[in-house]
Amino acid sequence: MPERDPAKDVIAPAGAGGAMDLALSEAETLEAATPATPVTPGPTGAVGRPRSLWSDAWHQLRRNPVFLVSALLIVFLVLIALWPQILAGGDPLRCDLSKSQAGAAPGHPFGYDTQGCDVYTRTVHGARASITVGVCATLGAAVLGSLLGGLAGFYGGWWDALLSRAADVFFGIPVILGGLVFLSVVTSSTVWPVVGFIVLLGWPQVARIARGAVLTAREHDYVQAARALGAGSGRMLLRHVAPNAVAPVIVVATIALGTYIALEATLSFLGVGLRPPTVSWGIDISNAAPQIRNAPHMLLWPAGALSITVLAFIMLGDAVRDALDPKLR
Repeated sequence: MPERDPAKDVIAPAGAGGAMDLALSEAETLEAATPATPVTPGPTGAVGRPRSLWSDAWHQLRRNPVFLVSALLIVFLVLIALWPQILAGGDPLRCDLSKSQAGAAPGHPFGYDTQGCDVYTRTVHGARASITVGVCATLGAAVLGSLLGGLAGFYGGWWDALLSRAADVFFGIPVILGGLVFLSVVTSSTVWPVVGFIVLLGWPQVARIARGAVLTAREHDYVQAARALGAGSGRMLLRHVAPNAVAPVIVVATIALGTYIALEATLSFLGVGLRPPTVSWGIDISNAAPQIRNAPHMLLWPAGALSITVLAFIMLGDAVRDALDPKLR
């Protein structure tokens, strides 16, 4: 008589264990009866792995001709600003009054200005001051505005109310009038007073954008889950809220960079921005404006360089906005 296996005599109780075994048995039967579904590669080429916001944005930007053209222009302008000697090895402050307002000549394709300075050399060297003001002012306004706006949106309360009222005060200051008043008492000829003024009036716009983005991000389920698990406020703000609220700030800052370059040129044109001996497109446009009929080449080249630079940054900002906002697609 064959031996009986004691394990086969054990009857599972009609509780959770028996129900679980029955469910597993049914699942195995269903899995065996259902044909396997092939796993298709995801958009990035990895199996089943979707793109993140940043990888999807980069995927869109690489196929956007507006972004490619503006990015190439900006890279070219930044290289000129860093190493102007690559294209113009002369001294932008070296002038010869005997060549005042003279036209194009061999080695001087843009002609000369009123003081007899080479317009080509001054146009190339003027990129450094204008781009330095734009980049530094944008970084300052973005960092300060993001910090204040992010804290106000995350914590709320009296801090949010105080920031909102302070931003309203700065929004009420006319930019040109404020520049005339603030910069007229500054005697420095460096770029830093202009950068400080632009940051002072530029941070409220970034703060308002950052505040709205943080208010939206902090209500998401993953933030509530982190709070339920006991995560501190600092960890939630840095690890969960800030990375998902930074995209609107990047878009606004990219577009504002071109605006700040134009603002610096406007203030320099009015005589309260950058001052000689600093070489700037705004200064050259101001000097050329009275002579526009006699020597239009003095105004054409620095104004054209300024327009191309501002347009390149605005085009870049529009392309970045389209890529980071899926609703626009």
